[in-house]
Amino acid sequence: MGAKLETKEKEKKWEPKILAFLCRWCSYAGADLTGSSRTSYPPNVRILRVPCSGRVNPLFILKTLRSGMDGVLVSGCHPGDCHYTAGNYNARRKFAILARLLEYVGIDPRRVQFSWISASEGDKFAKVVSKVVADVQALGPNELFRLPQGGQTAKGAASAHE
Repeated sequence: MGAKLETKEKEKKWEPKILAFLCRWCSYAGADLTGSSRTSYPPNVRILRVPCSGRVNPLFILKTLRSGMDGVLVSGCHPGDCHYTAGNYNARRKFAILARLLEYVGIDPRRVQFSWISASEGDKFAKVVSKVVADVQALGPNELFRLPQGGQTAKGAASAHE
């Protein structure tokens, strides 16, 4: 009985952890504008500034989910505004394919979201982050890569058999 109550309390306290890969030229500046405008957004997002959304390798996203994050946001410049001409177009193609791969391997593609946010769209950044957090919260914790209590990692299991 006590264990069930404890589990329910943990479920109530659960908040998603989301990593946001933000283009340094547009989306990161938009996030900065959100902060300097004192617009609030959920604190569940950890921001990683990248040179361009086109430089985000889909493998980085898979590793992020594997490391225990519950969701990923990738945001870049609007089409036609990329500092590197076509980086955001490359990103859009990569993530269209990644969405199909995620579905194939059993990861809900809604855990990975993509958006265009310019440097002048601080309010949009706050809205996008709020939406991503709400969407991931509705999906629940990322259980695909979690180990059971007392479980071993693949590396630990291999060394135990030696």
